[in-house]
Amino acid sequence: MKIIAYGVRDDEMPYFKEWEQENPQVEVQLEKRLLDDSTVLEAKGCDGVVAYQQKPYTESVLNKLGQFGIKSLSLRNVGVDNVDNAAVKANNIKVTNVPAYSPQAIAEFTVTELMRLLRRTKKFDQKQANGDLTWAPDQADELNKMTVGVFATGRIGRAAINIYRGFGAKVIAYDIYHNPELEKEGIYVDTPDELYAKSDVLSIHAPAVKENEHMLNDDAFSKMKDGVWILNPARGTLIDTDSLIKALDSGKVAGAALDVYEDEVGVFNKDFGSFDKIPDERLKDLMQRENVLVTPHIAFYTKTAVQNMVKFSMSANKDLIEKGTSDKLVEIK
Repeated sequence: MKIIAYGVRDDEMPYFKEWEQENPQVEVQLEKRLLDDSTVLEAKGCDGVVAYQQKPYTESVLNKLGQFGIKSLSLRNVGVDNVDNAAVKANNIKVTNVPAYSPQAIAEFTVTELMRLLRRTKKFDQKQANGDLTWAPDQADELNKMTVGVFATGRIGRAAINIYRGFGAKVIAYDIYHNPELEKEGIYVDTPDELYAKSDVLSIHAPAVKENEHMLNDDAFSKMKDGVWILNPARGTLIDTDSLIKALDSGKVAGAALDVYEDEVGVFNKDFGSFDKIPDERLKDLMQRENVLVTPHIAFYTKTAVQNMVKFSMSANKDLIEKGTSDKLVEIK
């Protein structure tokens, strides 16, 4: 059995080596480049493909895998929105993801960024860098006085709810699918509009499905409280960036923590050498604001999560090859 893994980062390498030692019957080929038209030929002769990337898994790439007889594709992440579903089905390719590599990691990071916003730490860091150790006028807000609206209550959303409650915040939530335990607690509201209207903080944990694209737009922001705080550790396409910038300019949004950005592909996880060389003016606008925290899609980035992403995806791919199925199989519609 031979599996090729694409987009392998240096920090993932030890975990691939560990998995290979634990599964000596499998030959593992590691490819640092992403899976695309320029690299797909490397998969010829392999039984399965493991990949992680933000760029699309295109029809042409998937057709090539099909031609090579490869029917097993395992993603080292949760989202499958960048997979060409029609091409997957046409080539009878089975896809797995890692639905829960560390929900706690993302939840912890989300709340950490909220606390940074509420305590104005970015502003104080800037002041101190200039020798200014004064307090005023940057009084903080307290989370225990707030209502946090959680949009989507999957594994990450539920982990975040537990942490928000630990701070003493009131939590309400919206999700098309209600978690039975949360349902009993009565925290769900009936519509997104109701969530927007009642929340001092909006914590987004929704997937990037077509229905959610630019869910936070001019209309959505208009329905929110003045001075709302926005947290997005989920997917960049959930927020219309131009609408967010307008809402920040008007004061409708008090501040935002963005671990994702709708045009992040080719920008995040790349060193441009200097701030001026970052090739996205809207992103730089957001990064320069005292009330906005931008991080390059790192909420997941813990030792536990990276290890799980590697080992769970490799084992899922092995299961697909050996058994034709996996407990991490994704239903492709």
